[in-house]
Amino acid sequence: MGLFDKLAGWLGLKKKEVHVLCLGLDNSGKTTIINKLKPSNAQTQDIVPTIGFSIEKFKTSSLSFTVFDMSGQGKYRDLWEHYYKEGQAIIFVIDSSDKLRMVVAKEELDTLLNHPDIKHRRLPILFFANKMDLRDAVSSVKVSQLLSLENIKDKPWHICASDALKGEGLQEGVDWLQGISDVILL
Repeated sequence: MGLFDKLAGWLGLKKKEVHVLCLGLDNSGKTTIINKLKPSNAQTQDIVPTIGFSIEKFKTSSLSFTVFDMSGQGKYRDLWEHYYKEGQAIIFVIDSSDKLRMVVAKEELDTLLNHPDIKHRRLPILFFANKMDLRDAVSSVKVSQLLSLENIKDKPWHICASDALKGEGLQEGVDWLQGISDVILL
């Protein structure tokens, strides 16, 4: 059973569709995380960078997940806002080893949080401080500080240290989303 199946069971959802936006800069590990969240028999062996966006649908007995995997390349980030209205939760992935682009990630996060389609909604935001297996990775606490997450007062958020290749930290994120199911079901 994949993590999305488990999340569906925990949420107690009956034939509902949950729209999750997966955002972050290019090469942060968004597609790898989404792949690891799929049931094991649906996982892909070769992950390639997302161009534009891709939509992954997962059906369980009681739920249909639609995950919008948005490209993080600069020229595609303007596409993100076209999906904000439909989003019911956000997964924001940060490459914790890429200290030089942490400022860019913060700018994109600030733009997201101030967008009219996001600003006044209590969307849960799950942050994955990804690539913790790399030598230059900073802790999830440091990522939180660099992104000024403590300033997010009007939305539930959580940050998890993760290694998407091994699937480490992903379960913690799913558990957190399960814990705020009342927020997800708008």
